[in-house]
Amino acid sequence: MPFTGKATYSAGASLPEIAEDVSDLIGINSPHETPLLDALGDPARSARSTVHEWLEDELLPNSGVIDTASGNTITVFDAGRFRVGDQVRVANQSEVMLVTAIDAGTEQLTVQRGYGGTGEESIDDGQALLIIGNAALEGDDADAARFTTRSRKTNFTQIFTATVEVSGSELAVRQIGVRDELDYQKNQRTRELLRDLENSVINGRAADANPQGSSSVRRTMRGILGHLATHRFSPGSGGFPGDTDLTEDQLNLALREIWNASSGRIDLIVVGGRQKRAINQFVATNRRFTAAGESFKDAINVYESDFGVCRVVLSRSVPAGTVLLLDSSRIEVMPLSGRSFHYKSLANTGDRESGQVIGEYTLEFRNENAHGVIEGLL
Repeated sequence: MPFTGKATYSAGASLPEIAEDVSDLIGINSPHETPLLDALGDPARSARSTVHEWLEDELLPNSGVIDTASGNTITVFDAGRFRVGDQVRVANQSEVMLVTAIDAGTEQLTVQRGYGGTGEESIDDGQALLIIGNAALEGDDADAARFTTRSRKTNFTQIFTATVEVSGSELAVRQIGVRDELDYQKNQRTRELLRDLENSVINGRAADANPQGSSSVRRTMRGILGHLATHRFSPGSGGFPGDTDLTEDQLNLALREIWNASSGRIDLIVVGGRQKRAINQFVATNRRFTAAGESFKDAINVYESDFGVCRVVLSRSVPAGTVLLLDSSRIEVMPLSGRSFHYKSLANTGDRESGQVIGEYTLEFRNENAHGVIEGLL
């Protein structure tokens, strides 16, 4: 080859003898992590129907709510929870009372005030009346049996699909950074569907009419936020602290309320970026640094309180201003049997390979009152 005198920096499209230098790597910057699904792990079993059901039960309640009180008569909203012989006390008071008679028709309890030498205290409407325990008479007949009725809860499976299509020529040519274009496209579409599955697990809603699906109604799963009803906290509502920036007092109050109402143990706190930064600031004033310190750590990944040890999970799918408080032992994201994410080839109608990445999943969210959400934050 004759000497040309050209310099390499003048190489370009006009110099075809200079080989292209393209890195054999492909960079992907789109978010595709599924931190909540990773934290929950694989389910213990699969769903067996597109309408997935499970049973829940609870113990007989040991408290009621006072409607009115006068002398030794207390009217409650739920007299059926009480029995003659119950020792009761008003929440946050020390006076103990003994239930001596119950009128189911008027929801009235007749009580012996100041039982066992405790002093009488004023009783306000709307206070909780707690049952300490029942004392049976020796040799007395058995009381009428009491029991709870198990309830059946339902969710629906949702089909996630993405189509893959690669021409015969595209499969034949040598690709930069890709060994097999069809496999690459399968992996990309699967990442997208997993991202959508996490988003649906948190935010999904079932259809109002025909949620089981039909030829004209798409079947969608009900997500975590759609299940939560009992423990929904918001700043300034129901005595909840009014700060719009998440505080440790707010978090601990929510954890305490959930603990009071259930046997659940919150072990996952799932948040977006702003609320994760707010949690990191809980210990900001207690950080100490030395002159030899060369790194700055500003992250809390585990929050331990009297009501549980919680992993703090950062997820882009959590709505802004929202903190999810979850008991992971009561949550499973499960595929319909034989329908976890897989690739299904479609019939060839030309010079191409085509198929679908398909998965069908549902959320089993047991005992919604064992979980909670703080919402309405900045």
